[in-house]
Parts: sequence; structure tokens; C-alpha cells
Amino acid sequence: MTSHASRVLVLNSGSSSVKYQLLDMTDGTRLALGLVERIGEETSRLSHTPLVSGGAKREHEGPIADHEAALKAVATELAADGLGLDSPELAAIGHRVVHGGLKFTVPTVIDDAVLAEIERLVPVAPLHNPANITGIRTAQALRPDLPQVAVFDTAFHTTMPEYAARYAIDVATADAHRIRRYGFHGTSHAYVSRQTAALLGKDPAETNVIVLHLGNGASASAVAGGRCMDTSMGLTPLEGLVMGTRSGDIDPAVTFHLKRVAGMSADEIDVLLNKKSGLLGLCGDNDMREIRRRIEEGDERAQLAFDIYIHRLKKYIGAYTAVLGHVDAVAFTAGVGENAAPVREAAIAGLEELGLAVDAGLNAVRSDAPRLISPEYSRVAVAVVPTDEELEIAQQTYALVNA
Repeated sequence: MTSHASRVLVLNSGSSSVKYQLLDMTDGTRLALGLVERIGEETSRLSHTPLVSGGAKREHEGPIADHEAALKAVATELAADGLGLDSPELAAIGHRVVHGGLKFTVPTVIDDAVLAEIERLVPVAPLHNPANITGIRTAQALRPDLPQVAVFDTAFHTTMPEYAARYAIDVATADAHRIRRYGFHGTSHAYVSRQTAALLGKDPAETNVIVLHLGNGASASAVAGGRCMDTSMGLTPLEGLVMGTRSGDIDPAVTFHLKRVAGMSADEIDVLLNKKSGLLGLCGDNDMREIRRRIEEGDERAQLAFDIYIHRLKKYIGAYTAVLGHVDAVAFTAGVGENAAPVREAAIAGLEELGLAVDAGLNAVRSDAPRLISPEYSRVAVAVVPTDEELEIAQQTYALVNA
């Protein structure tokens, strides 16, 4: 690799979308970012924003047949800004891969064996890993000479002790089918826990943080000295907190009951719990802004959905306080965590005995910067820390190819 190759393209390939960012790792500057959505539909859309030349956002609508066509369209947009994929300044392409199982605990340069293992994990991540694989294969075809690096959502959580990671089911059955708690959003939890320590002026290795990643998907983690000790998502991203469309924790016998009494198939129950539950199932909306608007108008269903969401959050804050023993900070991140002040206020309310409090004035401030929202006297800091998974993926990718 040439010494001046300092750019990393980060690709996050979903089932029908590709999010991307191009970063210069000499200083972490974003050069361009964009999103291709509705891949495979007539109404596909590409939005691209060049950030270096002060260029305006560009949008294109029209059919984009598959991920290969999507990445070629991205390459065309980047080339129009003088940032083409053929640039000698491009050092590597970093890929978000959702499920790495137990095998992948660190960022990994992708070869045939790595790709085969990611493929082997498709049964435990059927919505995500196939799209990640397609993105990798397409990028390899476009730049076969370039290192492609997989950064795994599950990697940060592989430090969980066995007593936190195992389910209490027959060990032989669990091992035969790779059933255990893997956790997700790991890239975000790693980034936010480190940034929270920095905000407190502490060494991450000496800081205990409860991270609450609250987006449409939501997860909590207990991080002790930079290592994940527990996390709310499990074998799949369905376990844990109440989410936009996912139920989170539920008695497993509900699935047997629905099969026997309602005559639902395994696939129908899967769709119910993953796509028709959570806030959407409770009140018909999965957008927290809309739910808050309805609450202000006196909507009881929206209020109940919000109360259930907050109740689950409080339970995890309490549980992870017990797991860690000593907590330095609780950090809110992701779309809801960063922007919904009423969620932060309600989640912390009543937890004064745990050393937690929120300052109403600080909580009301809207900002893109990491910040404390707790009063000076509180024993445990409460922080809002914007996540940056793309930067984390780029940093890990760049560090690996330059090692």
C-alpha cells in the first residue's frame, strides 16, 4: 500500500439499501456520504452528499436492480466529485457485518474462508448477513486489489462472561445449534462507551458505563473498563428492550401458545414479534416524535406504549447497575437516545437512589456534541453521546490494514 493511501470507504449493506461514507483517516474528515434505498424496486433512490467541495446534495430516482448496480451508481457519484473508487488514495473498504458468531472477535481482512464463515452464520442472521455478503462480493469485484475488512456488530460483545452469554437450556443442544447470546450494535456500544469516558476525562479502562442505544432497534450494554459484561440483545436482535417494531423480552411460551391456540406458523410468529410488535404493535406508531405528539393530545394508547417502553428501560438500567456494581455514567445514543429529551427524563426519573438525576435545562438543549445532562451533584453522570458507527468502522479498518 502506498503511504499516502489514507481514505476508507465504509459500506453498510442492508437487505434493500446501501449506506456509505468516504472518510480521510489522516484526520477523520468525511469526504462524502450517501444512501441507496429500495434496491430492486422501480422507485429506487440514491442520495449523495459531497462534503469537501461544498457541493450540494444530489438525488436520483429510478430502478436500481441489485446491490451490484447500487455500488456502481455510488462509484459513479464519488467519481463525479473526484473521489472515485479507482483513486490511489483509497486504502481499504470497511464493511459492517451484523453477525460474526464467536469466531470473529476483531476486525478481519476478508478472504474466501472468512466469507464462507459469514455465510455459515446466515441462519442466525437471515435478515442481515446475506445483504452484508452481497455488498462484500460486489466491492471485491469493483476493487479486487484492495483490502476489504469486515467489522462485526457482535465482536464487542464477545468479552461477555460465559454466565452472561449462555442461556439456561441443555448445553449439547445449545452448542450443536450455536444458541447463545451474541448481542448487536456492538460498534456503537464500543464507540459510545469510549466517548463517554473521554467526556468524563477518564481512561476507558477505568470507567464503567451503561450504554443505551435507542433507535428503531434498541439495546443496552453494561461496559466495565472498556469490556462488555452484558448486553440486552441475544441470539438475535429481538431480545431485550421494547423497540420500534420488535417486542424485546417476552415469555418464550407465548410462541407455543400462538402456534397451538392461534394456529400461527413459525414464520408468522417471527413476523409478528420482529415487524408488528414493539411500539408499532402497542399503538400503531413506531416514530417516537409521533407518539409524543399523540400523548400531548391525550392519546391513552400512545401513553401506555411510552410507559411500557420506559418501564423496560428502567429495568435494564437497574439490572446493569447490579451487574457492574459501580457505574460512572449512563449514556444515551442513537436516534431516540440523542433526540428525545422526554425519553431520557422519564427513564432516569425515580432512580435517585442509584445516584442518577437529569437537569431539565441541560436535557432540553439540542446539540450534536457529546454532553452531560446530569446536575453537578449527581453521583452518576448522565450523558448524551451521538454515535458514529461509520467512523468506528473506518478507524478499525484503517488500523488493521496499516498494522
